[in-house]
Amino acid sequence: MRELSFTAAAREGLAEEMARDSTIFVVGEGIGARGGNFNTTTGLFDLYGPERLRDTPIVERGFTGMCTGAAMTGTRPIVDYMFFDFALDALGELFNQTAKIQYMSEGRLKMPIVLRGAIGVGGGATHHSGSYYPFFVNQPGFHVCLPATPRDAKGLLKSAIRSDDPVIFMEHRLLMNIKGDGSE
Repeated sequence: MRELSFTAAAREGLAEEMARDSTIFVVGEGIGARGGNFNTTTGLFDLYGPERLRDTPIVERGFTGMCTGAAMTGTRPIVDYMFFDFALDALGELFNQTAKIQYMSEGRLKMPIVLRGAIGVGGGATHHSGSYYPFFVNQPGFHVCLPATPRDAKGLLKSAIRSDDPVIFMEHRLLMNIKGDGSE
């Protein structure tokens, strides 16, 4: 049995889904050539380029709204917030559009979007360590994933990407380098 870290397993799942479906793209800060702060997209820029791995400035409200609109057209955006704390800047968009458009359109519009980011303590200071899953679980319209193992990370990310519903995918920082056997 092969062993992957939590992050490597999730990245492998993302790579498999991007190879399978050309409508999937990732938007976020530093996720292009640099591969993300936590290596969540390392190597994917070389495979898919800037059209499918789009680096952004620090404008979470803007790129969340852009990806919400893109999802309504049938693409499958993945918003990589780096730290989920940053999604708080986009709460109006998330709660009033992303989570509710399927209901407001009586099911005519789908919302195949993944909202991904790290949560939890781990030396990230006050704006980089919140665990917001209870907050999002109580908002109508979202599915919330909290993978606990590398196997969970890969499988749940693949399922989230294939979903026609908005999925919040939170990765705890202390688990990201853990391998399937619990070692680092």
